[in-house]
Amino acid sequence: MAARDLSGRRVLLVEDESLIVMLIEDALADFGCEIVGVASRFDDAISKARSLAFDLAILDVNLAGARTFPIAEIIRARGIPFVFSTGYGATSIPESLNSAPVLQKPFAADDLASAISIALGRVS
Repeated sequence: MAARDLSGRRVLLVEDESLIVMLIEDALADFGCEIVGVASRFDDAISKARSLAFDLAILDVNLAGARTFPIAEIIRARGIPFVFSTGYGATSIPESLNSAPVLQKPFAADDLASAISIALGRVS
C-alpha cells in the first residue's frame, strides 16, 4: 500500500466540509503524516499556502463557492505538489493544473494514499 511511504510528510489541507476534514485527518494520521494546517476559508488558505512549510497540499476544488485554482498556482510556484479533491470530476480542472492528481469524492483512504504518492512522484 502506498501509505507506508508517507510517514513524516507535512500536509496542508484546504477543505470546507468539516466531516471530510475529519475523515482526511484520520487517514493522514494513519499514514503517519503531519497536518501543518487546515483552511476552510479562501483567504486563510491563500495565507497558509504562502507561509507554511509543507510537503504536499490537498485542495478541495470548491471552497465555499470559490475555486481554489489560485491557491494551487501559489503552491505550484513554490514547487510543492498538490492533490485536488472534488465532487465535480476532473473536467472542472483548468488545463494548466490538470497534471495534479484528482480525487473524486467520495474516496477511500487507499485512493487518498495513492493520489498523494502520485503527487509526490513515488508512483508513475
